[in-house]
Amino acid sequence: MDKILKISAALVLVVVLGCVAVFFTGIPGASAGVLSAGNPPPAGNLTVYFFYGEECPHCHTVMPLVINLSKKYTGVEFHILEIWHDQKNYALYTQMNTELKNTRTGVPIVFVGRTILSGEREIPENLELVIQDQLKKKS
Repeated sequence: MDKILKISAALVLVVVLGCVAVFFTGIPGASAGVLSAGNPPPAGNLTVYFFYGEECPHCHTVMPLVINLSKKYTGVEFHILEIWHDQKNYALYTQMNTELKNTRTGVPIVFVGRTILSGEREIPENLELVIQDQLKKKS
């Protein structure tokens, strides 16, 4: 019985340490291109803002797509912004929702120009098409 208790305690410790590591280091690949509320993008560039919450399972589902698109469309600025634990990013998220009169708040959410996509279905189904459409308009 002692052996089972020790193994269970060790497994719980490993899980807790893993969660703490993810919490403090963030999602892999998400730190590149982070924009804060005080640093707006240069005018004329296509910018994609992806807002997520660290503990949001839907965000973790969409994140790999956003990261892959950021590698595919190197001329597009991708800003991957965590808003549940970063007040500056949350302020930018709130500002963009207000300016675009968006009532579909929550994460995951993407802003591309005046286009807003939200949720783990709408973003994967439409984000690349929106990027392609916006790039055509800019050329």
